[in-house]
Amino acid sequence: MPRILVIDDESSILHAFRRAFGDPDDELLTAPNAEEGLALVSDKKPDVVVLDLNLPDANGLDVYRKIRAIDARIPVIFITGHGTTETAIEATKQGAFDYLLKPLELEQVRDLVEQAAEISRLGRVPAVVPDESVPAGTPVDVLVGRSPAMQEVYKAIGRVASQDLAVLVLGESGTGKELVARAIYQHSRRAAGPFLAVNCAAIPETLLESELFGHEKGSFTGADRRRIGKFEQCSGGTLFLDEIGDMTPLTQAKLLRVLQDGRFERVGGSDTIQAEVRIIAATNRDLALMASVGEFREDLYYRLGVVTITLPPLRERAGDLHLLVDHFIKRFSPEMGREVAQVAPEVLELLRRYPWPGNLREFQSVLRQALLRAQGPVLLADFLPPAVRGEALPEAGPRSAGFDWEEFLDERLRAGSQDLYAESLSLMERSLVTRVLRHTRGNQLQAAKILGITRGSLRTKVRTLGITIERSVSPPDDRSDG
Repeated sequence: MPRILVIDDESSILHAFRRAFGDPDDELLTAPNAEEGLALVSDKKPDVVVLDLNLPDANGLDVYRKIRAIDARIPVIFITGHGTTETAIEATKQGAFDYLLKPLELEQVRDLVEQAAEISRLGRVPAVVPDESVPAGTPVDVLVGRSPAMQEVYKAIGRVASQDLAVLVLGESGTGKELVARAIYQHSRRAAGPFLAVNCAAIPETLLESELFGHEKGSFTGADRRRIGKFEQCSGGTLFLDEIGDMTPLTQAKLLRVLQDGRFERVGGSDTIQAEVRIIAATNRDLALMASVGEFREDLYYRLGVVTITLPPLRERAGDLHLLVDHFIKRFSPEMGREVAQVAPEVLELLRRYPWPGNLREFQSVLRQALLRAQGPVLLADFLPPAVRGEALPEAGPRSAGFDWEEFLDERLRAGSQDLYAESLSLMERSLVTRVLRHTRGNQLQAAKILGITRGSLRTKVRTLGITIERSVSPPDDRSDG
């Protein structure tokens, strides 16, 4: 439940936020002036603060600096009129998350606040379970495991966390690279500063440079105002660049300069800006091979690769399976309305045999599916998906023989799902990608063009969804690790 604090003296603004965040899952706090707002920041520790630049008892920038002094990890979103836009930009340069222009649009408000709440969560939720037991209330997205391979990962995190060096995290899709980045941040000297994450594969090539470094007004079509990039927003903190292998050569060059001397320019600007940011990068691609064939800058690879942490795939962590099953069953059972307290030995044996091409993401999906089918307090092998039991299905997705969308939706609604949109979207995406790859006979470049995404994004989806590409394309229900 995100806790949102709005500091504003206008009743119309407060009314807009009550409309936007009237859901019981949201906790909305309000304050009409700086004094009451700062008291709530100290007492309630909000996840996000929305702050008016013009308060009756203080200047918004001064209030922002006091919030930063209390807790620099709290994302602050400014509300501003057109006359004070430059002040809002100045606040963003000092680390504010973003700003909203009056009059407010509810969808824009919700989107921006939800993004800020997720950033806040990433910085605060511990990324590593501290001991062998998994305490109640531990979130799903933490590093769990005590196998020799994971112990090496923990040691590497401990060695590099306090060094303030750039770090490269390698590993297959779904192994938990962002969790390693968060663990490094949380154990570093920058833990009191901001933590921002950027997925380089999810942002169009034409916009990634602006997202990272910002742009000046008029620098390209659609640049109707100055934008402050993530490097300026994250000053004094840690910036996590996921899927860095998909970064364009131009952006690679600017990133290299930041690593070398800590300087960059906004797109369309001439002023040199000093960046005081630690960079953690991650990829599931072979950067060494890409550098050797000219697909990635060698000098950037060597700069990033001074400290490298490699995450093992799940198939190499057999000793962790029992702990992982226990962790996810405890986390998923309540939200799915199940009371599973025991796992049959046959289930663990089948899980050990399965190659897990989608790693932990696929592992979580399998356990959710098993819990959906579960009846009673014991999780039986019959509840596992056919792929894990070694029974391949002829087709995957909503058009599978015997698949009924209505039955699926009814089942999930009865189970009390709180993630139905994501579950349905994942099912549809698996069917779509598999179908297009069948049409192109496994040609990923052609499939990416049909889907309207980059080839790097398609590779990520193929690995995440566990799709096997051989002479024909197989859905993740086939027992092949590709």
